[in-house]
Amino acid sequence: MDQDELFMKEAIRLSALAVEHGNEPFGAVLVKDGEMVYSNENQIYSLTDPTFHAEAGLLRRFCTETHITDLQDYTLYSSCEPCFMCSGAIVWTHLGRLVYAASDKDLNEILGEKGANASQMVFEHSHYQPEVTAGILREESIKILFDYFSQNQKG
Repeated sequence: MDQDELFMKEAIRLSALAVEHGNEPFGAVLVKDGEMVYSNENQIYSLTDPTFHAEAGLLRRFCTETHITDLQDYTLYSSCEPCFMCSGAIVWTHLGRLVYAASDKDLNEILGEKGANASQMVFEHSHYQPEVTAGILREESIKILFDYFSQNQKG
């Protein structure tokens, strides 16, 4: 198993854990030099904060706790392509690399909505673009998303 798959498995595990904790199925892991330095799951319901997505929450807490705000040397693994808000946070922290499993279009197909590859749109129109790798363990993530959203509404 390569490094991307290893860390993506953890992000996907966290997405399932988020559901167990009463939240939507999204997880994220922050890595530097091949070592996981922080992780987070979606907590929009448990924290009563609709902005506490896995990625934005991870970046907010990591930067606050470490006083590091330039993440060019870090990789963020996300179980699903970050939304517009989380992609904006990625731009402002100058994240070096983003790796995600399911795409925004995959998620929106499950929801019966129109998807837009949110991160790509934000990065293309921003002053900063991280390196992006998409589709790592995509099917594993889609299964968790489908299982959850076939029984629950988004947001």
